[in-house]
Amino acid sequence: MKPESRYQPPPKGWIRAIRDALGMSGTQLGRRMGVKAQSVADIEKSEASGTIQLKTLRRVAEALDCVAVYALIPKSSLEELVQRNAREIARKELVRIAHSMDLEAQGLSPEEREGQLENYIRQHLRERDLWEDA
Repeated sequence: MKPESRYQPPPKGWIRAIRDALGMSGTQLGRRMGVKAQSVADIEKSEASGTIQLKTLRRVAEALDCVAVYALIPKSSLEELVQRNAREIARKELVRIAHSMDLEAQGLSPEEREGQLENYIRQHLRERDLWEDA
């Protein structure tokens, strides 16, 4: 579903853009929906401002012979999101240990720290733990 930018609504909203592309007036759309032209204008404004209700959007879509689609598109893969959060939690937990080991001249190499992170994630974190502090 990438890039997300292709889903950016037109400046006046999807309803107005599709209605205009069909050459349909607000009065005509209102008639198809069983509402007044002013209600269509209000609906278009609410869609453009992001306050439209999904139920209303579906009703308008039906009147325009369209299908309303509602989606949440992750910015990265869900697996990457889980891994990134797990690594951050593990890093925070292990930083205290690393600090005292560094003070005692027992610091770990970058490779050892990476292994320690992976080991901590495997042994101590469950997926439901990843979102407690988020």
